[in-house]
Amino acid sequence: MRVLITAGPTREPIDAVRYIGNRSSGRMGAALAAAALGAGHSVTLVLGPVSIAMPSQTRRIEVETAAQMHQAVISEFANHDLLIMAAAVADYRPKVVRTDKTPRQGSITIECEATEDIVADAARIKRPDQRIVGFSLELHGNIDRARDKLSRKNLDLIVYNPTETMNSESVQATLLWPDGRIESLAASEKPAFADVLMARSGALFQANAR
Repeated sequence: MRVLITAGPTREPIDAVRYIGNRSSGRMGAALAAAALGAGHSVTLVLGPVSIAMPSQTRRIEVETAAQMHQAVISEFANHDLLIMAAAVADYRPKVVRTDKTPRQGSITIECEATEDIVADAARIKRPDQRIVGFSLELHGNIDRARDKLSRKNLDLIVYNPTETMNSESVQATLLWPDGRIESLAASEKPAFADVLMARSGALFQANAR
């Protein structure tokens, strides 16, 4: 199977030196890539500016902004069977980016606009033989938001995980399927969770074949 995985944060520039970002390390993406390789799959990683090492046997596409990640995913998806959107993509970016450094001048207001919805756009071009797994990083108890994303964005599986997962070595995730099934997983290290998610992702293709 050919697996396309996004990982890490994006950085949305404010000026020549500053950006809007988040605490994502890319650890989940690295674990998923290792699990996919261990299962015998080929892996392409679309990487934001990650802070940890990635498996060396992967093909890497390095990006910085949400727009660049969007372009890479839409361009690459047709050549892959499975897309796993594990990246922590910024939801907003500054509408205007200064080419110099913003001087210190008391308070400032930065007007932002929404970034591209990468996983939704990928789902719009998804073929019947392709699958998409999304992630929903939410506060504890906000599982309804994950369920809404699963349906609204036409995903095949979504991982509901709490905000504490970001930049952590462990995760306590819940898996949701379009048919209403819910699987609550025990807390585990990210490599162990990645093995489970890759197994569930592979089963998405087997179910379609029956």
